Amino acid sequence: MSEIAERLLAGEQRALSRLITLLERGDPAAAEAMKVVDGHTGRAYTVGITGPPGSGKSTIVDQLTQLVRQTGSKVSIIAVDPTSPFTGGAILGDRIRMQRHYLDPGVFIRSVATRGQAGGLPRIVKSMARALDAAGTDLILVETVGVGQTELGIVSVADTVLVTLNPESGDAIQTLKAGVMEIADVYVVNKADRDGANQMASAITGMLHLSAVSPEWSPPVMLTAAHTGQGIEDLWMKIQDHREFLTASGGLENRREARRKREFLEAVEEALAQRLRDKVGNDSDLNNTLEEVARKEIDPYSAALEYLDSSLFSTDWLNSR
Repeated sequence: MSEIAERLLAGEQRALSRLITLLERGDPAAAEAMKVVDGHTGRAYTVGITGPPGSGKSTIVDQLTQLVRQTGSKVSIIAVDPTSPFTGGAILGDRIRMQRHYLDPGVFIRSVATRGQAGGLPRIVKSMARALDAAGTDLILVETVGVGQTELGIVSVADTVLVTLNPESGDAIQTLKAGVMEIADVYVVNKADRDGANQMASAITGMLHLSAVSPEWSPPVMLTAAHTGQGIEDLWMKIQDHREFLTASGGLENRREARRKREFLEAVEEALAQRLRDKVGNDSDLNNTLEEVARKEIDPYSAALEYLDSSLFSTDWLNSR
């Protein structure tokens, strides 16, 4: 057994931090550890929190963590932050976000940079969530960076997705565009102590009734004022209701199976893309093709298909490192 995996399964938090660091670096040792860790996953429940910047996602995560910790359950927080243009790391630190939980041994907090990946969620988060699961976490909270309507990657890791809004989010019709309506299991209108919160909630409810995206589960619209804790207990109850619904209907297992398949394909695509990038500097035929494309002697699409069908894209190439 991988030493780091053995230490993680024994409950050593330093081993968990070390494995996550190896995952971020793409170290082969991380893959070996995950082979062992993966068989010990499936117990933790993952909640994703997404929405426009300024909607109070971090405060909701903070309040949910405090509430769940009162029950004795272990909580892990993955805070996805913007990528620093200088270091490539996360701009905001986890200690800044969740200071009051920093010394709590029942709370594990990790910031991860988006690294420019589409959907606002880096692929590494999925592996991180499995590692946290195997380490004995009961609830995993994943807070996305908050890029707004394009941030749909959260569905690839979360069992329940919260979409947070605030009264100043603007026209609800505009807010719910681009798939955000389809990914929400629970809507949260935060900062409900401000004017316009009830109107925003009513507008969302009206949109949901018109769309009937998921007749089996109608996403509730919750009002919270997270900075005071108002509505957080009711929100947690709705999360639990959704979990019970998924468990009873078989939807939880189906979601998790679909996510694992998607993660496998994403990992294959990422590995192939990296090998292609590595090959560009060393393969004269590929570079000749690139020059022909640049000179408009051949169009990029047909050139790509011809390259993939050529002997260059063979089993030997796939197995190359």
